[in-house]
This record gives sequence, C-alpha cells and structure tokens, in this order.
Amino acid sequence: MPQIRKPRSGSLQYWPRKRSKRVFARVRAWTKTKEAKPLGFAGYKVGMTHLIINDNRKTSTTKGTEIFCPVTIIETPPLKTLSIKFYKNTTLGLKLISEILAGNLDKEIKRTIVLSKKQKKESSDKNFPSDFDFIRLLVHTLPGLTGIGKKKPEIFEIAIGGNKEEQLNYAKSKLGKEINVSEVFKEGQQLDIHAVSKGKGVQGPVKRFGISLKRHKSEKGVRSVGSLGGWIAQGHIMWRVPKAGKMGYHVRMEHNKWILKIGSANEINKKSGFENYGVVKNTCILVKGSVIGAKKRLIRLNEAISPNKIVPNEAPTIQYMNLIQKSV
Repeated sequence: MPQIRKPRSGSLQYWPRKRSKRVFARVRAWTKTKEAKPLGFAGYKVGMTHLIINDNRKTSTTKGTEIFCPVTIIETPPLKTLSIKFYKNTTLGLKLISEILAGNLDKEIKRTIVLSKKQKKESSDKNFPSDFDFIRLLVHTLPGLTGIGKKKPEIFEIAIGGNKEEQLNYAKSKLGKEINVSEVFKEGQQLDIHAVSKGKGVQGPVKRFGISLKRHKSEKGVRSVGSLGGWIAQGHIMWRVPKAGKMGYHVRMEHNKWILKIGSANEINKKSGFENYGVVKNTCILVKGSVIGAKKRLIRLNEAISPNKIVPNEAPTIQYMNLIQKSV
C-alpha cells in the first residue's frame, strides 16, 4: 500500500498571518460612481437572525417560493464629517495638499485625537484649493448613540463619487454635519465588507491550518505535523510548514453582500435586546449571510467594486422575521 503524503495544508494567500494593528479595517480601493455621494459607511455588528423571504432571483431553482434566509444585523448610527481632505496624484503617489476642518467638533473627539487652538484656527482660515484631483471626507462614528457602552469614536476616510466640482459641492454641504446610511445605500444593493476577524489566541496546526490527525499509534503526538521528510533538507524547517501560532484578528474583506432591508430600531429590536449586544437604538441594515468580525465590532461597508450580475437590484419581500427572545 503506498504511503499517503500530505506535505502541508492551509492557504498561503495571506502571509504572514499577522494580527491587525487596530480594531477596524482600512479601505484601500473604492469604486467609481457618477452620483456625488459617499461611497462607504460603517456600523456595529449586532448579531444574526433569520428571515422567510420570497425568492426573486431569476436563475434560482426556488424562484417565486418562500425560502429560509440567514441575515446579519448591523446597527448604523449616523457618521459626522470631521474634515475635507484634498489629494493630488503625483509621481510618488498620493499627496495631501490641504485639509479643511469643521468648526463644531464633538467633545468626544478628544478621546481619539487632540487638536490645538492653533490647528483649528489655521484650518478655518484656509481657502478651498482648486488644483486638486479628488476629495475624501474624514468622518467619525457616534458610538454614544448606541447601547454598547462606548464613547471613543473611530475616525476614517470615505471617498465621494462624481467629478471634482460635484465632490467639492457635496463636501461643503456636509462639513460638520451628519450622514445617514439611507443617503449611501438602498435596499437590494450589494456591498463589500471590510472588518477584522475574531481573535482566537494561540492555536495548534490542526485548527490553524486544517492538517489531518495522525494515527493513534504514532509517536510524539497525534496533532503534530509529523515527519517532514525532505522539508528539513535545508538544515531548518521551512516557513511553509504548518506550525502553531496566533490565529484570528486579521483584516479581511468579503465581496457582494446583499442588503435585504434597511429598517428602524422598532422593526428589528427584540423585547430584551440581542444577546451580547443589547438594545438597538438606531437604523439597522440586514445583510444576507454571515459577516466577519465579533459582536460590537465596527464593520466598514463599501459599494461593491465588482457586483454579482445574477443578484437582483431589488430586495425580496420579507414574509417573516425571527425576533423571538431565547429562553434562559
């Protein structure tokens, strides 16, 4: 009988498997739209439930029938614009040429950044430049509006659609004001998820890479890698060999999540709140399937870069939403 060889397991697509530097993700690529509006938003993960919907996908074998659909609830309180950032494309990459700060800053901002009076005055005295290539909005979250018990806001950039003039006009109208999720997304739209996955601590190679267990009569452990054979011909163990280490808390991206509903807190809340989250107080979006990250973690929501053409642009009709509280 030939010997079964399995030299390694696990994907090398993401390597090294490093932990994220911060609790929310950074977005590096944005889609382009003709409409002048923000191309992204953010919310806090509440948990999961399920719906009974009428399947409206044209190519589905269950078209027109009622099907079971798991969904993730994301609470999306408004975002507030902190500043307008003007960028220019150069041979050395993007260059920030100017930044206009909003005048009415929230007191909770000082929990994240501290601005001197001189910086505020210099920003307010600046004129809007004309020799820029594109604009991005620096926004911050309002976690105090939620019930997760958090005050420190997250600060990040979001891109704007349209041409230069349209971007500037929209940014001026929103400087120091709030942006709601209904201004960015609509029901039936697809979006991309950027988030940090759950941290699972130090794990062995079986859980971390999915290697198979050895026979029960094998020496020196069942869950270890075993004989490496030619992998140690170099005088050391190669980096491709599955080894124990830290697992999880990685920045990851999920494509083409389908928005099934954008609803108010009254439509989505359970009587005693959601487990390990609490009571929802703001507008929520229901996204089909699971979403990466732990509960109460910030989830970045962006317009889909390459949307799936099979998924319809209209949200299905919801027949039933499970909001029954679990018995203790």
